[in-house]
Amino acid sequence: MDWAEIRRLHRAEGVPIKELSRRLGVARNTVRAALASDAPPRY
Repeated sequence: MDWAEIRRLHRAEGVPIKELSRRLGVARNTVRAALASDAPPRY
């Protein structure tokens, strides 16, 4: 999952969360978490 790509698509292009999850193959909650966080995830 690419944190920056999720944020860019949602903010700049207005792609809905449901569509992002479908395109990127991740859960909607994962997309929501990426949009809510200020920094990329730390593993």
